[in-house]
Amino acid sequence: MSTQKANQEYILKVSCPARRGIVAAITVFLAERGCFISEMSQYDDDESQTFFTRCRFHVEEGSYMLSDLQTEFGTIAEQFAMQWQLLPADAPTRTLIMVSKFDHCLSNLLYRLHKGELNIEITAIVSNHKDLRPMAEREGIRFVHLPVNKDNKPQQEKALLDIVEETETELVVLARYMQILSDDLCKSLSGRAINIHHSFLPGFKGARPYHQAHERGVKLIGATAHYVTSDLDEGPIIEQAVQRVDHTYGPDDLVAVGRDTETVALAKAVKSHVEHRVFLTGNKTIVFK
Repeated sequence: MSTQKANQEYILKVSCPARRGIVAAITVFLAERGCFISEMSQYDDDESQTFFTRCRFHVEEGSYMLSDLQTEFGTIAEQFAMQWQLLPADAPTRTLIMVSKFDHCLSNLLYRLHKGELNIEITAIVSNHKDLRPMAEREGIRFVHLPVNKDNKPQQEKALLDIVEETETELVVLARYMQILSDDLCKSLSGRAINIHHSFLPGFKGARPYHQAHERGVKLIGATAHYVTSDLDEGPIIEQAVQRVDHTYGPDDLVAVGRDTETVALAKAVKSHVEHRVFLTGNKTIVFK
């Protein structure tokens, strides 16, 4: 039997049809195997009649390993028709970051990674421009330049998927990547790609949205982080950030506030995802804090 770290923490994610006895079955299963539950969240969605729970625990007594728990939990999962994951809490999520020319979201993610706030391992930084290559190389991260135009887009998207597969990437983060992904690529990355955009859509489309907002006297600046779908900027929302502004804010001030809200919303969304706190249900999410 392989060894494990003392007090190795695990996370159990479960969604299943709502019925009596689910929590009891999970907690009894863990207790009987010497496990101590340190955190547990649950939610019963009346609309979909679906039950969601996330449980963090460690083996306090005995010699149960992850593989043992995974094998034996299968009986409980089958009984309640569960969709479930059981995995080490400290395993970093292999993450590929996509950028264009704006560096604020990438810079913030790197800062939070270095501070230990994000449990990710960056597999590559992919961009349709070369502007952020120096930032990637300074960090010792592989940089891949995939310029995109209307003629080569299918080939470049295939190249991206090849990189995702080659690097065993689990999550793709669009950190202000200014290209629209094809429907096929969105489907390939379903549930494992996060995008960020400002809150002015669909009201202020196209170039210079903050200047348009200034002209209309907008009083709130916001940003939305969501899973990527073929419906442009309309995927299931994971996190949003907002900040009040007033008439004293010029266009450049609004742009600066926008950068702040984008970095905060994206970082929180990535953190929630890699901590396995997000459940997809239809076109919305359940996010346990």
